[in-house]
Amino acid sequence: MSKFKAAVFDWAGTMVDFGSFAPMGVFVKAFAKFDIEATIEQARAPMGAPKWDHIRSMMDMPEIAAQWEAKYGNAPSDQDVDKVYEIFVPMNEKVAADYADLVPGGKAAIDDLRSMGLKIGSTTGYTRSIMENVLPVAAAQGYEPDNLVCSDDLPEGRPGPLGMYKCMVDLVAYPPAAIIKVDDTEPGIKEGVAAGCLTVGVSLSGNAVGKTPEELEALSAEEVDVLRQHATKILKDAGADYVIDTVADLPALIRKLDSAEA
Repeated sequence: MSKFKAAVFDWAGTMVDFGSFAPMGVFVKAFAKFDIEATIEQARAPMGAPKWDHIRSMMDMPEIAAQWEAKYGNAPSDQDVDKVYEIFVPMNEKVAADYADLVPGGKAAIDDLRSMGLKIGSTTGYTRSIMENVLPVAAAQGYEPDNLVCSDDLPEGRPGPLGMYKCMVDLVAYPPAAIIKVDDTEPGIKEGVAAGCLTVGVSLSGNAVGKTPEELEALSAEEVDVLRQHATKILKDAGADYVIDTVADLPALIRKLDSAEA
C-alpha cells in the first residue's frame, strides 16, 4: 500500500490525446467564424484553463484584440467571449472523441496505481458536454476514473483549488498531501498547488510539446530533450514538485517516493 490515497489526472495531454490536439483546430475555426485569424500557437498558450477563460485569454492577446476592434469597432467584451464560446463548445464536442486515445502505457499505470490502493480521480478544462463524448471512448479502452470534475461543474475552475476539493469529497481522500495531481498544463498544476496537493507534471505527452508519439520517435534524443526541458520549465515554474515524461512513468515515481518515506 502506498502512503498516497489518490491520484487525480487531467484528461487531454495527460491521460488521453497525446500532444493535446483536440481543441487546437477548433479554437482556430471558432475565431474564423468571426473573421478573426488565430494561430495554433496562440490557441496553445492558455491551455488547461476552463474554455471560457481560455477564449477570454486569447481575445486579450494584442494581435487578436486588434483584429476584433478593427472588425467590430470595440475591444473584445465578455459578451463577445460568450459568442465565441457558444460556437466553440459544440464544435469541440464533435471532435473530442476523435482524439480520446489513451496515452501509451496509461492503462497499465492506472491498473498499477489501483493495485497500490490509490483511488483515481480526474479534473478537466473541458465542459461536461464535451466530456460526455470522451468518457465512452476512454471506457472502451479500460479507463474509467472514480470521479470527474468538469470546468462548468463549479463556480470557479482552474487555477483555483475547487476542482481538487471536489475530488477530495468524491473520493473521500484527504489530507491534500496524500493526493497527487497529475497534469500537462500550467493552470492544471496550479490547481493542485492551490489545493495543497503533491503535483506531478507530464512533459512529453502534453500541450507544451504538442507532438504525436510518432513525431517524437522521428526526432533525435537531443531534440526530444530540448522539448522535454522546455515543457519541464513551464511545469516547474507553475509549481510542479516533479516532472515525468508521461503517466506511464508515474508508478515508478510513487514507489520511489514511498520508499524514501519508509
